[in-house]
Amino acid sequence: MGIFDKAKDAVQGHEGQVDQGIEKAGDAVDSRTGGKHAEHVDKAQDMAGDRLGIPDQADAGGGDPAEENNPPASNI
Repeated sequence: MGIFDKAKDAVQGHEGQVDQGIEKAGDAVDSRTGGKHAEHVDKAQDMAGDRLGIPDQADAGGGDPAEENNPPASNI
């Protein structure tokens, strides 16, 4: 059993949290580099999710998982 197989087992049931962590890490890199390498960071984020068996939120029609817990406030 390889390291990615063990990681996939650990991720099971926590896909949303892991996806948020991958996104947050990518955002931190983009912030520190001024977005200079955003294309490469996005590719790395996609690859990490693929290797861990996390479905792409854009393909699943899910959008940003952080927005699920924090819906937009109404303007009342």
